[in-house]
Amino acid sequence: MNQQSLPDPRAVVAGLLSDERLLRACAERDMGALFRMLNVRGVSTRRIAAAVDITQGRLYDYMNGKSRVEKLALFEQIADAFHIPGHLLGLARRSWEPAPTAAEHQRVDHPPPDGDDLVAMDHFRSADRQAGGGRLYGTVVRHLSDRVAPRLVDVGSGPQAFAAAAALTEMAGWMAHDSGQDERAARHFARALPLARTFGDSPLAAHVAASSSHLALQTGDPAGAVGWARTGLDLAAQGPRIPALTARLNTMQARALAVAAQRTPAARALDAARCGLGGVAAADHPWLSPFDAAALSSESALVLRDLEQYDQALTHAEQAVALREAGRVRSLALSRISLVDIHVRRGDLDAAVSAGHALLSASPTLGSVRVVQHLDELRRLLEPHRSYGPVREYLVRFDDARRARMLLLADLIPPSPGGTTA
Repeated sequence: MNQQSLPDPRAVVAGLLSDERLLRACAERDMGALFRMLNVRGVSTRRIAAAVDITQGRLYDYMNGKSRVEKLALFEQIADAFHIPGHLLGLARRSWEPAPTAAEHQRVDHPPPDGDDLVAMDHFRSADRQAGGGRLYGTVVRHLSDRVAPRLVDVGSGPQAFAAAAALTEMAGWMAHDSGQDERAARHFARALPLARTFGDSPLAAHVAASSSHLALQTGDPAGAVGWARTGLDLAAQGPRIPALTARLNTMQARALAVAAQRTPAARALDAARCGLGGVAAADHPWLSPFDAAALSSESALVLRDLEQYDQALTHAEQAVALREAGRVRSLALSRISLVDIHVRRGDLDAAVSAGHALLSASPTLGSVRVVQHLDELRRLLEPHRSYGPVREYLVRFDDARRARMLLLADLIPPSPGGTTA
């Protein structure tokens, strides 16, 4: 085949701009899928690699799913090399794109979200609080695939489809995290952020950054958690003032700084969160999950615990349990776990056992691997005190309850090696 007969990559992409598969690959920032689509249509791997200035070995890693494009500069290079409109990859308008029309310049306010999207979001959110993410993750992913993703390629849907996709993808990330699938959760959050930016929704993008901060902290990366919280605060500053969002981001920053033993910065961030949530309320954002006084008390207890300020931590943990609604089954369970944890660290074993009995009444069918993991951490904290009779008796009850829970959650949580239940 001579050089003139080789397909032009930009012409190939131009012919695919209405193809759902390409648009989905861009929305999910899955450049491996994009490269495969080009290659199938006759663009050689050598030409693809040269166009985006990477080695063929690196290109094969992307195409085979061994790694993903993460750097902003490479996304920009891909967009410019193949003339992919910037908004499809969550980027600014590229220099080669035509100037926006007057109508586009005039479109400042976002259109209201589709009512069906909000109804679905509220339904999933309510069910998640009761049943846990493990029971709902597959349903939300199917809803995204079947009901939301096709609208991203439908010009009649409007830009609000990207907001719905961002919000539900972020929700899927939390459900994956609640199911113990943290790598999958990270991928969902990574996809949600450019979708929110494509819609131009700074608060929603900041909300996703807060979730990424939480996940980074849970996976042992406090520095990354601080970075994501600060990114979120920068994004939040670009949009309308939403005190609850700013408070959540400051709280995430405080938690990460406390884990990193940065006592003074952590205390300042926590103070900022308290002041922010107590400020003048702003209009609710339709896609953001709420961050209320109960959530702030729960997170404050964890910050103060990690700062070894156990008396103050106890006050906030008790407030969190008192404020948390009975309908928020997972949140209430996590708050009670924190309360028992803090009692143990204070050396008040009788109070720990008393609070621990209430904890065992949490719904055993709650489909949350995260709750099970925290329960196991709590057991390890109690184990050194089993010589004390009430603790020893409680651990017997605890282990019985855990075995029953594991049987009920066998479809979500595989048995540990060797079949141990401790």
